[in-house]
Amino acid sequence: MTRFIWIAIFSSFFFSVCKEKTTEPPKEIKPVLKISYPFPKDNEPNADRIELGKILFFDPIASGSNWISCATCHNPGLAWTDGLKTAIGHNMKVLGKNTPTILNSAFGSKMFWDGRANSLEEQALGPISSPDEMNQNPDELVLELKKIKGYQDRFDRAYPNEGISRETIAKAIASFERTILSSRAPYDVWLQGDNKAISESAQRGQALFKGKANCVACHFGDNFTDDGFHNIGIKSKEKDPGRFKLVPVKSMKGAFKTPTLRDTALTAPYMHDGSYRTLEEVIDHYDRGGDDLSNLDPNMKPLKLSPEEKKDLVAFLHSLTGKNVPILIPELPR
Repeated sequence: MTRFIWIAIFSSFFFSVCKEKTTEPPKEIKPVLKISYPFPKDNEPNADRIELGKILFFDPIASGSNWISCATCHNPGLAWTDGLKTAIGHNMKVLGKNTPTILNSAFGSKMFWDGRANSLEEQALGPISSPDEMNQNPDELVLELKKIKGYQDRFDRAYPNEGISRETIAKAIASFERTILSSRAPYDVWLQGDNKAISESAQRGQALFKGKANCVACHFGDNFTDDGFHNIGIKSKEKDPGRFKLVPVKSMKGAFKTPTLRDTALTAPYMHDGSYRTLEEVIDHYDRGGDDLSNLDPNMKPLKLSPEEKKDLVAFLHSLTGKNVPILIPELPR
């Protein structure tokens, strides 16, 4: 019964999911990236798949303890993060990485800070099967779900002739995650010609972002990310190889994935290790040109920003925050 008790923790959040058989995100989200999002040929989204994935995302049955769900770390009330410096996993173990938002993950090509997963389907089972995170054997999860008629019916509708399996669990969760998209922010309104949509300070910050601060070297496009990996000179007590563990070339040593800046004002703490609590601290880091210079990305250089320029950059980053999307916790199958 613990998986049902857990739901009370999030009962103050509300969400609605698109009920139409379409690849378009829910209308109320008003995405700013693309009208439709990319998906694998063998996992074309529809209402049944999205709803099933949503239920699995919030159901703590996905963990070995029946207490942790995907939403434990990716809380919709915290911009799909957990608000912690680094995540807390199975048996309250403090983990080594900050929880990234899943916002706009539909457009990413590499998942996790080191990019070890090539799709949301591949990513979905990673935390579930990790002994440090959710500590669930995916095969045992399959057996648990098969005992619940409500899940049997939903899998039959979402993935007819495929049944309940590791693969369909991952597909469903990925289908839901692809619907978590950024909403229209003041910056987008300003781009469309409304000069009063963002402050003069934010407008100066946008010019700095593209110019003197050179943030666009890594944060560009509608999603403000190059989906690449960079060593930005984070000085940590423990040396983390980052992307180098998978791609053993010098430039990848200590390199981590570039996060989206959409809703970034809501996703503190920042960096892969959660070492900065505020956007001001992040900008100070870049202004210094990083702290650990041993394998620094060539784009990292001291910026020599004035106090006012730093404030303008912060104002611009705040302009990338869209309106909150109501979240409704689903009823769990029985």
